[in-house]
Amino acid sequence: MFSYRHAFHAGNHADVLKHVVLLEVLQYACQKEAAVFYIDTHAGAALYPLLKAEAQKNREFESGIGRLWGQSDIPAELQAYMKIIRELNPDGVLRYYPGSPYFAESVLRDQDRLRLFELHSTESRILAENFNKIQMHAMSNGQKRISRGKRVMIEKKDGFAALKSQLPPLSRRAVILIDPPYENKQDYRHVIEALSDAVKRFSSGTYIVWYPILQRPEARRFPDRLKSLPGNEWLEVTLTVSQPVPDRFGLYGSGLFVINPPWTLKARMELLMPRLVSLLGQDGSSEYSLLTGAGKPVKRTKEDD
Repeated sequence: MFSYRHAFHAGNHADVLKHVVLLEVLQYACQKEAAVFYIDTHAGAALYPLLKAEAQKNREFESGIGRLWGQSDIPAELQAYMKIIRELNPDGVLRYYPGSPYFAESVLRDQDRLRLFELHSTESRILAENFNKIQMHAMSNGQKRISRGKRVMIEKKDGFAALKSQLPPLSRRAVILIDPPYENKQDYRHVIEALSDAVKRFSSGTYIVWYPILQRPEARRFPDRLKSLPGNEWLEVTLTVSQPVPDRFGLYGSGLFVINPPWTLKARMELLMPRLVSLLGQDGSSEYSLLTGAGKPVKRTKEDD
């Protein structure tokens, strides 16, 4: 098993982009009363202490959430994102950064379901511990939340393999986040295979794939491979914050590929992305891209509609 732990990278510029888009998708999905099924194939630990050694080693959060934390003029499209983080740090000191499962749990309702998969033994254990703390905190505030065992299920499994057993969901409404570390370059192939299979099983789900922007050949080819997959409408948003670093392997940007995006997402990103470039850009080469398109049609069933 590889040793990747997200605690070393929590709250960086890639996390900001990923979590803002995830919130936009989930909030849109919750506008309808019908239950939402949320699947996170690589859930991580859900909560990251920024003052501990892992986050302090490279202090990557300073290039992301750290640049937003002290801002008084936050764009409207970032308000929901910042509200969750401020509530997690009520004394005004940036001590914790939430992961994708935390953001999802904050938005989703009692009728919704979360299925969280994490293969790394340490991350999986911390994930379970953190959700127990979330449940206890909710209860102390008088909130009656259906949590572990029904509303939230956490499993120490390979998320790529586990995804097959989750689709299609009974509710026929789902948001699926596929967010591997790409530490192993085979993850690029695994994403393509898992996504291709998932869309065939459940064509109407909303799929969000995060990917790093790197100088590595497999990373540079990856966006085109995603666009060539069978599927329905898609949206791709990227943010680069600097020029590539000299060693050719550093993360200087990231992208999100969304299949079946909310119809509102493009307009929201058009408003937000210039501000993110301004807030998170590290040099004059910082930029964003926003593309939409459609893949080859996938045969849909009446249940998908």
